[in-house]
Amino acid sequence: MVKKIRAGLLAGGRGFGLATSGMAVGILLFTLAVVSISLIPIGVGVLTTPAALDAVRVYANRRRSLAHEWLGMEIAVPYRALPGTQRAGLLGTAERCGLLLKDPATWRDLEWLFADMTAGAVVALLAPCLLLYSVWGIVLAAGVWKPIDNAGGGLWFTFVHITSQPTANLAAVLGVVYAFLGLFVNPYLVRANFAIARSLLSPTREQALALRVERLTETRHDAVDSSAAELRRIERDLHDGAQARLVAMGMNLGTIEALIEKDPEQAKLLLAKARESSAEALTELRDLVRGIHPPVLAERGLGDAVRALALRMPVMVDVDVELPPGRAEAPVESAAYFAVSELLTNAVKHAEADRIWVDLSYAGGALRLSVTDNGRGGANVGGGSGLSGVERRLGTFDGVLAVSSPVGGPTMVTVEIPCALS
Repeated sequence: MVKKIRAGLLAGGRGFGLATSGMAVGILLFTLAVVSISLIPIGVGVLTTPAALDAVRVYANRRRSLAHEWLGMEIAVPYRALPGTQRAGLLGTAERCGLLLKDPATWRDLEWLFADMTAGAVVALLAPCLLLYSVWGIVLAAGVWKPIDNAGGGLWFTFVHITSQPTANLAAVLGVVYAFLGLFVNPYLVRANFAIARSLLSPTREQALALRVERLTETRHDAVDSSAAELRRIERDLHDGAQARLVAMGMNLGTIEALIEKDPEQAKLLLAKARESSAEALTELRDLVRGIHPPVLAERGLGDAVRALALRMPVMVDVDVELPPGRAEAPVESAAYFAVSELLTNAVKHAEADRIWVDLSYAGGALRLSVTDNGRGGANVGGGSGLSGVERRLGTFDGVLAVSSPVGGPTMVTVEIPCALS
């Protein structure tokens, strides 16, 4: 009961904040955006519209964040990615203005602003009003009704006409009913406000398909670039490592052939060096193959491969694997394996962690893995970091990466890759 009362009071405060922001910030941004767009024909709007629409997007994204923080409700971001390189000056501003106006999400944002400052604000305002109106009923019963009635009367509390103390007491009872109703209904009123936002701020089916195609196109280019870079790395490693050792070994064998009768002792020394070179070349070739597709991954599966990876770490790594029978496709397992490898390396090298936890599971048609460390935190995706590379690799499989890393730690990186087990 205490929990419900706390939730009702909290929802009342949140409803008041949503209502006031919807009627104040929402009306302001809606007016600025509409006026700016209407001024485009005379040129002024070309300069002001991008700034106004950017402000609308910031406000909409804040509402998405609140939906996640308060209710755990996910509202996807439908905005098209703007080109990274745009022209500077007036031409660049005009280009950005055109791109924003061509994005269907821009117009849905404006629809949401209108709905939020009308229906959304009314729904949200009901939450605090139920609580505050109940207080007014109690105040009237305390004697405030008398001077009001003496001044002219006509005082009503909802459907109760207050002309005497008994009717004032009835208003107090009705106010208590409103208070209890508000405590139980307020969370649903706040959720209704966010439901209105989700209906307009979420991408439509067409937008979702377009964003998916755009993402797959981008990740396909990343995959091609990564494959080309991987081929160059393999060529470089072969040329500088195993190939050089094999050439040196061939030269040693030629020298041995010439010395085997003239100087057997020297020939034996060269044979020993040739044997060492062959062993080193074999080790380098094995390392190269392991970097492409680890043998333990191919032979024993992802769970054992991650356990073997953890054993090679210089810190304590706890691995919890809960995988059903069956295996994902080889490229998916490889992507998950190298994602874990990169995350473990980051935790040791950059986060300076001394304890790491790895959880690997499969549910809902997706392979899920999380790597948690007790390091210094502050990790983020972007800026060419290792996490960016992991995100690009996962994007090829329509996978997602989420990072929670407050300064001071702990850091938790979660990866989900849609796949089927066979």
